[in-house]
Amino acid sequence: MDFTMTAAELRFRDELRGWLAVNPPGVAPMGDEASFDFRRAWQRRMYESGWVGIHWPREYGGRGANPVELAIFNEELGRSGAPRFANTIAIEMGGPTIITHGTPAQKERLLEPILSAEEIWCQAFSEPGAGSDLASLRTRADRVPGGFRVTGQKVWTSLARQASWCMMLARTDPDSQGHRGLTYFLMDMQQDEIEPRPIVQATGESEFNELFLDGAYVSDDQVVGEVGKGWRVAITTLMNERAGLALAAQVDVRRALDEAKRQVVLSGRMDDPLVLDRLADLHVRAEGLRLQTYRGLSDIERTGAPGPSGSLAKLQWAAVNQAVAEFTIDLLGPAAVGADSPEMYRYLRSRANSIEGGTTEVLKDIVAERVLSLPRSR
Repeated sequence: MDFTMTAAELRFRDELRGWLAVNPPGVAPMGDEASFDFRRAWQRRMYESGWVGIHWPREYGGRGANPVELAIFNEELGRSGAPRFANTIAIEMGGPTIITHGTPAQKERLLEPILSAEEIWCQAFSEPGAGSDLASLRTRADRVPGGFRVTGQKVWTSLARQASWCMMLARTDPDSQGHRGLTYFLMDMQQDEIEPRPIVQATGESEFNELFLDGAYVSDDQVVGEVGKGWRVAITTLMNERAGLALAAQVDVRRALDEAKRQVVLSGRMDDPLVLDRLADLHVRAEGLRLQTYRGLSDIERTGAPGPSGSLAKLQWAAVNQAVAEFTIDLLGPAAVGADSPEMYRYLRSRANSIEGGTTEVLKDIVAERVLSLPRSR
């Protein structure tokens, strides 16, 4: 991949830097609701200036940005300290899925409110007994006049309490097994038959939710793709999830590493060989993550769609992000302990990195089979 920016890409970077200089993001507050409201307001500000969903085609409200411009976008936002958008799930996963598989009516109705943050989306794939093995999910959708009634339980659903729409997989053929007989729905979350229950995390936040569905209604025009063939649509969502996560995540890692280096300087341990050895190792790993992310962008530029290499970037991100958090805790010792400690928050939150967005074990299988072409074990 050529890392030399073209004149157009340099102009793009300068335009974004200029906008961020005039519109500084500020510092996001801690706490579920306050943080969400801050990120939603920030997304709306950027949307009004045409800076949301820049990788989407122009006809759907984006800028048609190429992968290099998307990398520039994420790095400049990271450099400015900007928070992630409130509707990242929809921007990176839902919107591209609708653009690829949706009907003209679905595109007309759903895409613009994603960009403006008017309508927040969540995702409900995982179940208590079907997380890593989605093909074993049991939530069922029974045919009724005009649509389906959905019954079952989902788990680890981010933003379920704020969302207007939910990307959901359910089994429409009760006699089917595995990936067959699954249908991809967009479910209206404003129904009495849907009960989200927050899951309290080690950080004290409740990003995730259980979702109880007791006959929730989805109409025929809320099916994405074909009935019974939702797995193909779901793969599009998952591939975009890992590609989108990698771009923003590698910037977050770099920001955390810069903060760790600042703490080393403040602690007066820049001459400690053990500290410097760990810091150097983290820098090498973070740079490897950045290059792997760019390699994935190069693949997208060549093929037009995210591929399995995004799983490798996600694996690297989880490992190095956890390692940076551990290093900072080790460096600060008791000074990092406390309910209001950002270092302790980051450490506790990083524990989920090897589970969310695909578990480490499952992603290693994907890399082995689809990237390295290794044979399946018996």
